[in-house]
Amino acid sequence: MGETVAARVRTVRRYTFRQPGGDLSDLRTCIPEVLDTQYGMYVWPSAVVLAQYVWFHREILAGKRILELGAGVSLPGVVAAKCGAEVTLSDRAELPECLENCRRSCQMNNLTGVKVFGFTWGDISPELLALSPVDIILGSDVFYEPEDFEDILTSLKFLFAKNSHAQFWTSYQVRSADWSIEDLLHKWEFKCAHIPLKSFGADGARLAGSDLPGRHTVQMMILTATNSTETPM
Repeated sequence: MGETVAARVRTVRRYTFRQPGGDLSDLRTCIPEVLDTQYGMYVWPSAVVLAQYVWFHREILAGKRILELGAGVSLPGVVAAKCGAEVTLSDRAELPECLENCRRSCQMNNLTGVKVFGFTWGDISPELLALSPVDIILGSDVFYEPEDFEDILTSLKFLFAKNSHAQFWTSYQVRSADWSIEDLLHKWEFKCAHIPLKSFGADGARLAGSDLPGRHTVQMMILTATNSTETPM
């Protein structure tokens, strides 16, 4: 008999993003996880780095329209929503359990009004066509499987065509020196700005009261369309 989701080990991890000057302004999140082989069911080191970047820029997020790609347990999106952004979470349409995890994360953090929809990279679905305008797109560790890279960039190209001012904030874990997305970024006409982790307080081995990112090497970058006049934050 196959294993059911209910039989899998569930846990809740807590992350606290600190505000200098006292814990009354700290931001606390609760993220439900499932110990599962699916990528989107638990928090990855890159997600904590991206969430820290979101927190660092919290003062400009109120009212911003944000879409998180490959959201999974949605830590960056949850932080953005708690900072006052209008957030939409997405993950692969063929992974309903990941979409349910997005909803569970919102419920656990008392977030209402956050939309969740299935978005398979490379597909121009009716839901994508109907998507409201966005200012910022988030994605942690979406550049994981090299065979997905062009599908992700195709989707970003479509989103940037509809939202010429938008920025893609993304963090990724360096796993191999054998692949790079630099050539693909040039092919698809994206500008890339690499963001030093030290510039937003993410250069330590432990972030937000967790044991992540640990010894993992994580990079942060911002993509914009080549013709964009927006300056990366």
